[in-house]
Amino acid sequence: MQEAQTPAQRRAQITANIVATTGIDEAMIERLVRQFYAKIATDDLLGPIFAARIADWEAHLQRMCAFWSSVALLSGRYHGSPMAKHQPLPVDGRHFDHWLMLFEKTARDVCPPVAADHFIERARRIAESLELGIAGGQGVLLAKGARYRNEQLHVSAPGEITGKQGVDGTV
Repeated sequence: MQEAQTPAQRRAQITANIVATTGIDEAMIERLVRQFYAKIATDDLLGPIFAARIADWEAHLQRMCAFWSSVALLSGRYHGSPMAKHQPLPVDGRHFDHWLMLFEKTARDVCPPVAADHFIERARRIAESLELGIAGGQGVLLAKGARYRNEQLHVSAPGEITGKQGVDGTV
């Protein structure tokens, strides 16, 4: 008869299975996070949003490594509340699309295909969840498949969105 595993043993087994299947490890996570945020920092659309809120990039990168370790490997390293951090941001579906495009490109550049797919699947879920949460925080209930559009964020030039936080109820 087999002994019952503790939660810690089950987590370790799940993580070991993910590592064996995808090749993802902490070093790969760090390479992905650092290369992705290097792109974010210089991006015309997302860079200013991050720059206005992140004073210590190294601390942010370490938090993001812990976050992605928890997401990709179920390591439990991250302890935080991503929704609360993202709620006040002046972003909508256009920002999440751009974030995903940069993330997917970076994951494909940095990771083997199976690992990139693993990261990208989770990134898409995260982006969708954050977009739904931000919309809901503005009083907008999105229908399945609908996107959040904050019309108070004005597109000034290709790729540039400016404006203040708010929503007029359109999606």
